[in-house]
Amino acid sequence: MISFPNAKINLGLHITRKRPDGYHDIESVLYPVELCDVLEIIEAKSLHFQSSGLSIQGDEESNLVIRAYRHLQADFQLPPVSIHLHKVIPMGAGLGGGSSDAAFALKMLNTLFDLRLSIDQLEQYAAKLGSDCPFFIENCPKLVTDTGTRLQPIDLDLSGFRIELVHPAAHVSTAGAYSMVTPKQPRCALAEVLKLPVHKWQDKLVNDFEEPMQAKFPEIKRAKDSLLVRGAEYAAMSGSGSSVFGIFKK
Repeated sequence: MISFPNAKINLGLHITRKRPDGYHDIESVLYPVELCDVLEIIEAKSLHFQSSGLSIQGDEESNLVIRAYRHLQADFQLPPVSIHLHKVIPMGAGLGGGSSDAAFALKMLNTLFDLRLSIDQLEQYAAKLGSDCPFFIENCPKLVTDTGTRLQPIDLDLSGFRIELVHPAAHVSTAGAYSMVTPKQPRCALAEVLKLPVHKWQDKLVNDFEEPMQAKFPEIKRAKDSLLVRGAEYAAMSGSGSSVFGIFKK
């Protein structure tokens, strides 16, 4: 079985509160984009993982795809599988590539072994793997709150636009990015801003990570500015960076 785990962008990202458990509450809208990895899972005599494409850091057991398999294996005694992940989505780029790989692995294993898990159940497993993972279960535009695991549908369609991604040569640590931001309540609710035409988003749809990240990595600002100069209706950094995106008229 083969699937194509896709990336996401953040349309606005507010860090609203630091929680007693050390995590942060956020408000953001996640939107799927077409840049994809390739994931193959087949039954095998023993568990085997290999990757190609972009280099993946860390040991095999720390990979989110293997962790997804382990979570389901613990509850359903899954047989061993062979997994091949071809990485195209850059890491440390704010595009959710690892989270997407994990969520797609859960969905593939659910189908491959007829586990009959519901969307809600798959999202619960995904939440154990990372805050962005549940989004990729349904993989459609969602308003996310709390630590990023509370999902609400949002009526948003950018199919009439072209979304262009730029990945500057910078790797941003999520923990490092959070350490540079002071939580605050947003001036405008994201859902209200997103009702405006796209060309009116630029000064109203804000990513709280963007200002400190641009100060630390000037190449992020240069990439964003270049998209606006070339005519983007809206441009911003995705997630905690470092990728930026521009929304252009087709």
